[in-house]
Amino acid sequence: MNHQHPTGAMSRAVRRAYDRGQDDEGLEPLVLIGDAGPVGAFQPGDEVIFYNLRGEREIELCRALADPDFGHFPRPADWRVNLTTMIQYHPDLHAAVAFGPQEVNDTLCQVISAAGRQQLKISETEKAPHVTFFLNGKRHEALPGEQRRLIPSPKVADFARVPGLSASQVADAVVEALGDPGLDFIFVNLCNIDVIGHLEDEGAVIAAVEAVDAQAGRVLAAAGQAGVMAVVSADHGSAESWRYEDGRPNTGHTTSDVPFAVLGPGLESVELRSGGALADVAPTVLSLLGLEPPPSHTGRNLIIGATPERRRVLYLLIDGWGLSDGQEGNLIRAAATPHLDALLANHAWTRLAAAGEAVGMPPGSVGNSEVGHLHTGAGRIIPADRVRIDQAVADGTFYDNPALNAALERAKAGGRRLHLIGIVSFYSSHGSVDHLYALLELCRRREAERLFVHSMLGRRGERHASGAAYIGQVEARLGGLGRGRLASVIGRYWSLDREGNWDRVAKAFRLYAHGEGAPVPEDR
Repeated sequence: MNHQHPTGAMSRAVRRAYDRGQDDEGLEPLVLIGDAGPVGAFQPGDEVIFYNLRGEREIELCRALADPDFGHFPRPADWRVNLTTMIQYHPDLHAAVAFGPQEVNDTLCQVISAAGRQQLKISETEKAPHVTFFLNGKRHEALPGEQRRLIPSPKVADFARVPGLSASQVADAVVEALGDPGLDFIFVNLCNIDVIGHLEDEGAVIAAVEAVDAQAGRVLAAAGQAGVMAVVSADHGSAESWRYEDGRPNTGHTTSDVPFAVLGPGLESVELRSGGALADVAPTVLSLLGLEPPPSHTGRNLIIGATPERRRVLYLLIDGWGLSDGQEGNLIRAAATPHLDALLANHAWTRLAAAGEAVGMPPGSVGNSEVGHLHTGAGRIIPADRVRIDQAVADGTFYDNPALNAALERAKAGGRRLHLIGIVSFYSSHGSVDHLYALLELCRRREAERLFVHSMLGRRGERHASGAAYIGQVEARLGGLGRGRLASVIGRYWSLDREGNWDRVAKAFRLYAHGEGAPVPEDR
């Protein structure tokens, strides 16, 4: 079977959704409709390849699709699909994995734990996976001696209404923890700049920056009173370059450096190296704790000369705090930040590379919270899953991948449908449209017949209306391939949840299982 399918219906439907006030991230489900109804609804025994990366936002949907004991919302009595994921999202998922996990051992937190020292991670839930899973080298379980304090993020549809998020409660928890002398290492994430920076609301972003500044001031003052050394840094940039050259908001991450500052007892006159990167953080923090970095840490201690005697350390990560000398679109400079200004004016600090090859990403790639936290803890550069898969596509081994080929063969042998689901974006940390195109090429080579693509949109770091442009490109690619249809489109707000908002995930599931959504008639 090698039918040519017309293109354009779904991309036009996305543009009509824009006219109704919807955006890419919150796009309500769109379903391609043929003579017999939804053309790409999942059927029992179908094969599903989820090609997204990262993983923490993919777990809930994967459980709904493949967990035999799933109970968060109803599924059809005969529900059964075979799921293959591009990488391992969670070891307990019922899914084949195309590219297995990399072992990231001897992380900062593992070394602290192995030394019998006590540590505490504090974050609001919006960034919980980053201070736990990613910082710990992509491990879900807590380490011996590791405590976690996760403050609920506000449950609102629009974070612009609450730019302070739960930063004050996070700071409360840090101040309390600083009073416990048994805690040797406290890691805290203030996430407002990153989370609110993804919104097209300049006033809310500035308010978020100012909220972070106020709470950082509280935390650092409390650390000083407790005699605890403090390290302040970030994982990537964002709001320091919030506009494109044409003046439109740039709600994505950036390639900017991030600051790295130290202060507290014994650090009054230290000097820091220049030319560092996030991989240098772990050996530096270990030196402040009086612990020897393991041989796997190829990063360098950023402190020049001898470090102070062993003391307690607070690590304050200000998510999304990038450095830019420019004024235009720099919402961090536009905000009132007396505490952060004083930090950089009065204490030792340096710049760290937090994007591109410095964090295991392709050259010129923006940073993100996942690789940022991973490299903060890893002490060396870890090749990103995107790079591993890009290399496999380039050298051709992608097309021989056993898990991917097994899914295609099962579909062909059983006369089942094959569904490719994932984000369509070039910039998203959740995946690349290029990996979808590689899968489509694999389908061409293996002559896959009943092929359906289900796209997710989420404009972070993309220009206005980019989602419709991507959908048009996918439609064109399918038309050129001569097989497969773009069966559905949905905003990532619904499909990629990570905080137990099962009503959102249920909407995505009903799209896939029942073809529920706004009907988009096939072009004829």
